[in-house]
Amino acid sequence: MAVSVRDVAAAASVSVGTVSNVLNRPDKVAPATVARVTAAIEELGFIRNDAARQLRAGHSRSIGLVVLDVRNPFFTDVARGAEDRAAEDGMTILLGNSDENTDRERAYLDLFEEQRVAGVLISPLADDLPRLQRLRDRGTTVVLVDREVPDQSFSSVSVDDVVGGYLAVRHLIETGRTRIAFVGGPAGIRQVADRLAGARRAVAESAGATLEIVATESLTVLAGRAAAAGIRERETSDRPDAIFAANDLLAMGVLQALMMQGGIDVPGEIALIGYDDIDFASAAVVPLSSIRQPAALIGYTAVDLMLKEAGGESAQERVVFQPELVVRESTGGRS
Repeated sequence: MAVSVRDVAAAASVSVGTVSNVLNRPDKVAPATVARVTAAIEELGFIRNDAARQLRAGHSRSIGLVVLDVRNPFFTDVARGAEDRAAEDGMTILLGNSDENTDRERAYLDLFEEQRVAGVLISPLADDLPRLQRLRDRGTTVVLVDREVPDQSFSSVSVDDVVGGYLAVRHLIETGRTRIAFVGGPAGIRQVADRLAGARRAVAESAGATLEIVATESLTVLAGRAAAAGIRERETSDRPDAIFAANDLLAMGVLQALMMQGGIDVPGEIALIGYDDIDFASAAVVPLSSIRQPAALIGYTAVDLMLKEAGGESAQERVVFQPELVVRESTGGRS
């Protein structure tokens, strides 16, 4: 049978209210009494009922984080940064993986609301802002991660992906490439759309450069392999001479399909650049050029904004980091 607060109170010869104070406000209790109650807790093996405490307090000491794909090391680093900041305030992160699926995303939002989390950080799959607005109207602070909204109706932490896409393709053009392929999708993911917009801008500024879109159903290694398989089967004259992949996982799949399965030289025949600069990028068989995002800092900052907004210290705030070009051997540089 579970040990109750009343059992602890009886063992320590104090009131139930005193045990509650020791658990929640120990500074209001005499040190000798705190020691006596603590000893009783340890002797009886009492475990506090956090679920009940959360119901009384109205929220928990947990923060919900919903990411697009937990297999992507970029989001792993985002979660790590969020966890570091949450730990500074004695809080924990509950991680949900939408897997680029809107139904799963909504299910996690419903679950986190039922759990009365202190706030929700989300990298949303689509522009379902009314759903997030309703969540906030019912008392849950919401911060967008790796996304922003033009009207700044939500706090957000993001990277300027339009600039990132521009940097990637401008770099390819500066190395002498003119037939650029953008590999990525789904187009409904804002990050993909923004990176493509940046790529188009770079091509528009360069006479003679062209851009084709090779759409993918997801942002995974397997999707990258499938996209590159189609490119590999073309006549040499019909192939692009450079590929910009919407993230590093796609780029890794492209690299595998071109070099290991197709015998195509990277960067000799086709230059390749990815996005995110995950740890695996520099360790690839041909070290991968990429656009770096400060993933851990994004997660850390998102929690910081959430805590400030939830505590009434600030209104909605928008933080935008600038991406950084990292040149390695896959575009002809040196790692």
